[in-house]
Amino acid sequence: MRRILFSLILWVGCLGTVGAQRVLSLDSCRAMALQGNKQLASTRLSQDLARDVKKAARTKYMPKVDALGGYTYLSREVKLLSDEQQSKLNNLGTNTMTSLTTSGLGTQLATVLTSLGLNPATVLPTLAGSLNQTGQGIVDAFHTDTRSIWAGTVQLRQPLYMGGAIRAANRMADLSGEMAEIRIDHQTQETLYDIDKAYWLVVSLRQKQRLAESYRDLVVKLSGDVQKMIQEGVATRADGLKVDVKVNEAEMQITQVENGLSLSRMLLCQLCGMPLDTEFVLEDETPEGELKIKNEKLKVEDVSNVGERPELQLLEKAVEIGKQTEKLAMSPYLPHVGLVAGYSFSNPNVLNGFQQKVGGMWNVGVMVHVPVWNWMEGKFKVRAARTATQMARLNLDEAREKIDLQVAQSRFKVAEADKRVARARKNIESARENLRCADAGFHEGVMDATTVMQAQTAWQQAETQRIEAEIELKMAEVTLRKALGILR
Repeated sequence: MRRILFSLILWVGCLGTVGAQRVLSLDSCRAMALQGNKQLASTRLSQDLARDVKKAARTKYMPKVDALGGYTYLSREVKLLSDEQQSKLNNLGTNTMTSLTTSGLGTQLATVLTSLGLNPATVLPTLAGSLNQTGQGIVDAFHTDTRSIWAGTVQLRQPLYMGGAIRAANRMADLSGEMAEIRIDHQTQETLYDIDKAYWLVVSLRQKQRLAESYRDLVVKLSGDVQKMIQEGVATRADGLKVDVKVNEAEMQITQVENGLSLSRMLLCQLCGMPLDTEFVLEDETPEGELKIKNEKLKVEDVSNVGERPELQLLEKAVEIGKQTEKLAMSPYLPHVGLVAGYSFSNPNVLNGFQQKVGGMWNVGVMVHVPVWNWMEGKFKVRAARTATQMARLNLDEAREKIDLQVAQSRFKVAEADKRVARARKNIESARENLRCADAGFHEGVMDATTVMQAQTAWQQAETQRIEAEIELKMAEVTLRKALGILR
């Protein structure tokens, strides 16, 4: 909304033209300065940055899902049976027959088979071969084929309590966003202060230029009158030389003022983001503006609370961030509780006899981490964070005292400048009347040229003091507003 308002003010301020020159008001200059100020634009970007950091901090409350997968090729497969066990199983029948023969049970078994009408020479080898095949089948069943392994897992992690770290981090992100807004206000006030100083500097130099030209016209006219009197023999050549010196001084003053005015215009153009050679006329440069400055009674509301000062607000936020930093420093040394859940899968399927298919299982659990001993590391870190907070609080107290002093000084300067304007305006009346009397006395022949030049110089000094007093009052009021934090 503020940007739209500034753009509207800028558009309205640029409508008026005098010939090829634009008429710029103070509001339009402010709008252009705020719109084109690079530091202010950078500060606005920092606000966007703080907003994104704040959103990122909010995600710490949300569950996180991770996926992990991989492929492994092994030069040798995993064996569940040793080579000796495999050999025994492969020769199960042979080893059994050998054991029976060795123990003497083989003869008894042969007798039994013979009594049953069976031929032991045929049955026993057949039985041994069957047992060997059975053992071979068992060995084959324990074959894992794990040289090529595919595995993966999907895991969900939900923090339940992290020692207050998440809340502290989110609060710090909120404070960073608030500080970014305060910095925009601070940079805005700094920009307005600079543009006001440049604007009124141009106005004061323009008035001094007019004053110098008026003074030059007076001494040129006096020089012409003195030359006529020299020709008539009622004035000396020394009188003419004195006046000529004043004419040269007046020309030099005009040159100096014009140079200063050109530089101040370039400064104003730079602050407003315009080309340095832009032609413009300020609203308060016009005769109407000059009369407005003379007659306007500028008062700044008496605000005793300086809490709106951006510098104080930033320091207050720094103290709050320090408190959150203490909590953040303490959080790693408090218990952490989290919920974990996931799904793991592999090929071969370890859940079904290393079957060459993908298989997996779900899991869910609670994880608790409790620090037991860390050589008082947490105590030292918390103490350091607490000390930093105390330092920030001391800086805040010191800044508040200095700002109170600055506000008091600014109020005194406003009051002093107001009195100086009143005295300068009274002096103008006396100087003008003195100049009128001296000019009349000179034409009547009762006063010499030196007296007239003194009256002209006194009038110029009085006008200069009036201009400087009025501009000083303007700037004193702007400085007071800035000190109070209400410069808008």
